Amino acid sequence: MSNSKKEMLNAIRKAISDVPENEKPDDIEILRTYRQEGDLPGNEIVNLFMERVGEYKATVKRVAQKDLLNVVDESCQKENVKRLVIPEGFRQEFLPTTVTPLFDFTDKPLSHLELDESDGVITTCAQAVAQTGTIILNAGNGQGRRALTLVPDYHLCLVHEDQILHLIPEGFAALEESIKKGRRPITFISGPSATSDIELSRVEGVHGPRRLDVIIYK
Repeated sequence: MSNSKKEMLNAIRKAISDVPENEKPDDIEILRTYRQEGDLPGNEIVNLFMERVGEYKATVKRVAQKDLLNVVDESCQKENVKRLVIPEGFRQEFLPTTVTPLFDFTDKPLSHLELDESDGVITTCAQAVAQTGTIILNAGNGQGRRALTLVPDYHLCLVHEDQILHLIPEGFAALEESIKKGRRPITFISGPSATSDIELSRVEGVHGPRRLDVIIYK
């Protein structure tokens, strides 16, 4: 056993040394005195979400649903997207004819190589949180499995205004049913993939797409 592992285990033992052996997690009340509900009106929530998403070096636009197809087309052309991954359940009316769709179905999933050779992926989302500019996926219709938003270099995400919540606790509450009943994997996205682990030098695209476009529609 390495010294670092010993130190970690010793720290854990010390932290729980005063816990009675017969104590169960539900025996202790967890104080939740933090804010659990937001108080911003709808339009301000959307504006805050746009501001926070922009801070992550993602591109964010707000459009009417009637213009959504044209904006999706423009985004794909801007990013030179020709081969676009389409999750199961994605609405076909939002898919431009200028791209070659690569459909990912449950009974016929794309290989990791096919995902890597694509130009990007388009998805919807489960929820979004304005407080942190976070997009939440839960593998529902139009979102696909996790690999779809981890392997391609470009992610175009469609967010309906009604899906944007103010605070993080509201986001968790909205996902509670899909987690407990559906046992779905949850993915939180706050801007393009990036890390500064090595000498505090920012590197993008390590754990997912280097480029993220977000289109908010109503």
